[in-house]
Amino acid sequence: MPFCGRHSFYPAMNRTQALALLHEYTANENLRKHAYAVEAAMRAYALRFGGDPERWGVVGLLHDFDYERWPDPPEHTRRGAAILHAQGVDEEIVTAILSHAEWNEIPRDTPLKRALFAVDELVGFITAVALVRPSKLLAEVDVGAVRRKMKDKAFARAVRREDITEGAALLGVDLDEHIATVLAAMQSIHAELEL
Repeated sequence: MPFCGRHSFYPAMNRTQALALLHEYTANENLRKHAYAVEAAMRAYALRFGGDPERWGVVGLLHDFDYERWPDPPEHTRRGAAILHAQGVDEEIVTAILSHAEWNEIPRDTPLKRALFAVDELVGFITAVALVRPSKLLAEVDVGAVRRKMKDKAFARAVRREDITEGAALLGVDLDEHIATVLAAMQSIHAELEL
């Protein structure tokens, strides 16, 4: 079992456990679907950067699991971190989740942390692009459509475009390639996302 920082030895959390925790704290189906999409994108980047897809997927599933109950900073992420610590989740997972929120001021100094930041806003944006299609299908979304919508400041106004471009740069990936990677990951679970 891995060493877990200030906690003794704990087994890594698996997907089944992470899903149970997500469902316990998140009733909203759209928030759950966001978590599934981030999980898929994180697994894709784990394969690209030599990470553990299970571990990276758990980070994706749980990154916002506390948001429905505690949506305001700094409670969002910090309440979740306390719950994860109480359950013995290892520090790498907890710190990666904390790092995606700027108010925690945790450096994004590992591929895992960079990937979570990079995919979070982009997943939401791609979802918005799919939802304005008449068919509401991810299959009809391509990189060009996402790039065009990024230029439209009135579209999905809450999504910070700079986070999407900064995320790609942090990963050292071309923006179009980044969009393609996340889009393909989401398309692979389109049925679960109902898109």
